[in-house]
Amino acid sequence: MILRQLVSRRLAAPLCGGARETQRRGTLVEMARPSSDLAEFRQVFSNAKHIAIITGAGVSAESGVPTFRGPGGYWRKWQAQDLATPEAFARNPSRVWEFYHYRREVMLTKNPNPAHLAIAECEARLSRQGRSVVVITQNIDELHRRAGSQHVLEIHGSLFKTRCMNCGHVTANYKSPICAALEGKGAPDPNTNDANIPMEKLPRCEQGMCHGLLRPNVVWFGETLDSDILTQVEKELEICDLCLVVGTSSVVYPAAMFAPQVAARGVPVAEFNTETTPATMRFMFHFQGPCGTTLPPALDTTWLSINLLTCLFVSRCILLNVVFGNISHFTCVVSFLSHLS
Repeated sequence: MILRQLVSRRLAAPLCGGARETQRRGTLVEMARPSSDLAEFRQVFSNAKHIAIITGAGVSAESGVPTFRGPGGYWRKWQAQDLATPEAFARNPSRVWEFYHYRREVMLTKNPNPAHLAIAECEARLSRQGRSVVVITQNIDELHRRAGSQHVLEIHGSLFKTRCMNCGHVTANYKSPICAALEGKGAPDPNTNDANIPMEKLPRCEQGMCHGLLRPNVVWFGETLDSDILTQVEKELEICDLCLVVGTSSVVYPAAMFAPQVAARGVPVAEFNTETTPATMRFMFHFQGPCGTTLPPALDTTWLSINLLTCLFVSRCILLNVVFGNISHFTCVVSFLSHLS
């Protein structure tokens, strides 16, 4: 793996510009179009023992979570990359805390959607079969945990954790508001003036006598990912035998390289997204549409049990027909199959 070379969170140019061909050793080689055959994917899924699911903002967006990217993706007059930087916090911690206070308060009104729930249910079901599912998420909203997922690696941190700028202490924080001075602040309307909250009134560390300024424990643009989390991600991607990429645009690094690296070693990768991405042509499967619509049926293996029972029933009927020469058994098979179609 080469993740260690790409540990800084950043926006980057597309991997392949959406092209369906690639230049290799001076020869133009056409890349295979990803399959959208759900039955074919389910067969691959049924054989997988270690499944890695990489999720992005598209999953949260279906729960009504603002992404702050693209047209209309503004908080006041700024997008996330304007405020989610160490430099922005150093210049104006009050404004950045207003932005994150708004996001925290919004998240308290949102709930996991069918995609989150399908992933959590899949993990619980497969664990009983001795199989594993890990969620590697770029999202900071904790919706996967609220849906019931247990094995979650939050590579960009969490809205509901803080880190002290003085002592470095990290702790969970679900207070609403996070401090008295932020109550009623953070309105996203572009005509809203900054609150200009004094530094001493912003969230402060409660560890001992520290009282240092707190910041959201999230990875800002230009910052390095947590090395411990990255090590865990590397291990999971090295052992996975199936990878799902759900609701991510594949343009934020280093996460954009995770699935292509898995695909490069021959592991099946399935992409679930509302549109194609720069990485789509590197994957075995692509299912286009809302994740809450496309993902649940893909992870539902009820059909396997039904098909197995069907095969056993048909085999028994055929055997009885051969042994006893009774045409009624053949009629029974035809009638049963007609009800399944």
